[in-house]
Amino acid sequence: MKPSSFNYHAPTRVEEATALLAEHGDGAKVLAGGQSLVPMLSLRLASFEHLVDLNKVEGLSAIERVNGHLRVGAIVRQAVAEHSADVAASVPLLSKALPHIGHFQIRNRGTVGGSIAHADPASELPAVALALDATIEAAGPGGTRKIAAADFFVSTWQTALADDEILSAVEFPVWGPGSGFAVEELTRRHGDFALAGAVVGVQVSGDTVTKATIGLFGVGPTPLRASAAEAALLSGADAAEAGKVAASHISPVDDIHASGAYRTQVTAVIVRRAIEAALKEARS
Repeated sequence: MKPSSFNYHAPTRVEEATALLAEHGDGAKVLAGGQSLVPMLSLRLASFEHLVDLNKVEGLSAIERVNGHLRVGAIVRQAVAEHSADVAASVPLLSKALPHIGHFQIRNRGTVGGSIAHADPASELPAVALALDATIEAAGPGGTRKIAAADFFVSTWQTALADDEILSAVEFPVWGPGSGFAVEELTRRHGDFALAGAVVGVQVSGDTVTKATIGLFGVGPTPLRASAAEAALLSGADAAEAGKVAASHISPVDDIHASGAYRTQVTAVIVRRAIEAALKEARS
């Protein structure tokens, strides 16, 4: 199928893009990489009178260190971030998560900001942003504001962005020495959306876990933070115990791909595996 007709806009400044969104309201949609939006338009699952393409907007494609954070512009391609030495050194969890997204053709066009703004609960990058306490920069007609990742994901495909705002950048905290990270997920085939997934970061001092973060995806209407499992790790629980704690605090639903009970069982296993891998890296 082909998408319904629309008016195409290609602004070159953030102010132009947000003005177009303010002018056209619900009839406008932002286009970044298009790897999620274009198929939905082509299948007539969504329809908009105006598409606002961000690819020519200045200042949205930089990766830079700013005040202890790595700032990733909205239209940085996933493939660019995947192969960036700055990303690998500063935010290893992001670097590890990116290869799990679809296939390389998708990552060549898909953007970091677009994936997070799309807020698919089965996607890796929203879970990474949540687990790392990233800060979302939103630009609107009145300027920019910062939104904590914990407050950003409202529901499936819904975020705290206003109708006239765009996600302009994401700032990821940079962890210090003694840190380890891992990503584990279960998919039917490589490149499919995850039936269940976990992203984990730990920081150790000797044999003691001093910092822990666990993000889950594919098991709820938004990415989830496994706070109880994090607390268990910090209290001395092993990886298997923490995995069981993480699974005990989720309530995934049944769908055509897997039952909620199966997703719960799988979550305990992949959280354990991710913690073990992250600890191994941190202690090496």
